Amino acid sequence: MLDAKLFDSADVWRKTRLSMDAGHVRAARQAAALFSPSTASLVQDLADSPAKFLTRKATVAGGRAGAEIAALALMRMASNDPDAAALALNDRWERVLPADLASWAWASVAKQAAMKLLPDAADHYQHAALVFAKDNNRDIDWPDDTMAWKARSALRANEGKGRWQQVVQAIDAMSPDEQRDASWVYWKARGLQAMARDSQNGEAMREQSRQMLRSIAGQLSFYGALASEGLGQPFTLPAQPLPLTPDERAAAAATSGLARGMQLVALGMRDEGRREWNFTLRGMSDRQLLAAAQIACDAQDWQLCINTSERTRGEIDVAQRYPMPYRDEIVARAQELGLDAPYVMGLIRQETRFMASLRSYAGASGLMQLMPATARWTAKKFGVDYTPAMITDPSTNLKLGTGYLKHVLDAFDGSQAMAAAAYNAGPGRPRKWREGPWLETAAWSENIPFPETRDYIWRVLQFRQQYIQQYIQQAVARFADMSRSLAEATDEI
Repeated sequence: MLDAKLFDSADVWRKTRLSMDAGHVRAARQAAALFSPSTASLVQDLADSPAKFLTRKATVAGGRAGAEIAALALMRMASNDPDAAALALNDRWERVLPADLASWAWASVAKQAAMKLLPDAADHYQHAALVFAKDNNRDIDWPDDTMAWKARSALRANEGKGRWQQVVQAIDAMSPDEQRDASWVYWKARGLQAMARDSQNGEAMREQSRQMLRSIAGQLSFYGALASEGLGQPFTLPAQPLPLTPDERAAAAATSGLARGMQLVALGMRDEGRREWNFTLRGMSDRQLLAAAQIACDAQDWQLCINTSERTRGEIDVAQRYPMPYRDEIVARAQELGLDAPYVMGLIRQETRFMASLRSYAGASGLMQLMPATARWTAKKFGVDYTPAMITDPSTNLKLGTGYLKHVLDAFDGSQAMAAAAYNAGPGRPRKWREGPWLETAAWSENIPFPETRDYIWRVLQFRQQYIQQYIQQAVARFADMSRSLAEATDEI
């Protein structure tokens, strides 16, 4: 592409910067090698020791190439020590680098500071934008991830009150696809609400905010539920689809790929069976997916049941997506420990899809995915008779898992979000993440530097909401049945 003149040197340098910003040194070196082996060697040198490189080798005397290399070194330094990189920029490099490269370096400093939850991250982002504006009339071209952390740092700014204009600016600078993500739709809507208070166009901004919230309200997601709440709408479950017909069930049962998938699972070849099953699902309609999911539900393969049902778009079967195996045991254990049963169910659904035999690559086992050391510690703390062979026994695993969950909930003053974070990432990290200003749950979880843990918290809290709604629906249905029975008995009398 470079030889054909479809890319130019600016494209290659941008690829190098993007790679370094993402921490992909090898990709940055490969991009630099398109210029020359010596350029690739310089990239490797600066990646190995950025501070030493800036002191001994970096120079802008070579024109744009030298400036690009120096900017890469500053970005690499920021990934390890954003304060040191900020000092280097202030002492010299901001003055000698072109404005666009200096701003990229400052943006890397800001991103790394934001990921480390440092209080000056939002200020660094603001400074980076000012540096860019000095000599540039075009739009900033920082990557989406850098803009995402700009928005997150702005949520934490001003002692947790937020810099809402900065939040909105960051989201507006993201790619169109990223802006459509429910999280950024929600936070931009919140930003517009906050800014409307001091704007002459306040009512128009509030209406735009409401429209944005309506676009995601009702989605079966964490931010969908928050949007409904923001609009003052009750969270409700989707209408149950029509029951599957005998013909639909028969067609699913006759699908050879589904049958092969279940047979492979039965032979202990779960990964192979799941791949065969998922391959067969391609191109199925919602009704066919619901029928396939029901095969797995009937076989109590809750992983295949849930994962298959989650593929539907127009018709959503809540009972398939949020089944309640082990319900009586979970409720009894939750009541014994003073836990919220829907919260426990949501956590188990996220951990294992209620599959008691699953074992993770890290060595966690059972319904609630306990590590052997955690299981031993919890058994001793709660006086549970336990041997290592019992870790996959559903009752034992549930006792130990809920015991450990109770422990982390107590350690975090009953915060379900923080306890979920501790369950996923260990208790030490959430203690670090809660340092700094007080934040609402959504803003706090958005700023967690581990994407896996962010998603884990959102899913557990979302699943809890689904189970609460199911409990309510079932209670209403039972009450209606009791009322009908009472009415019929009264009529007979």
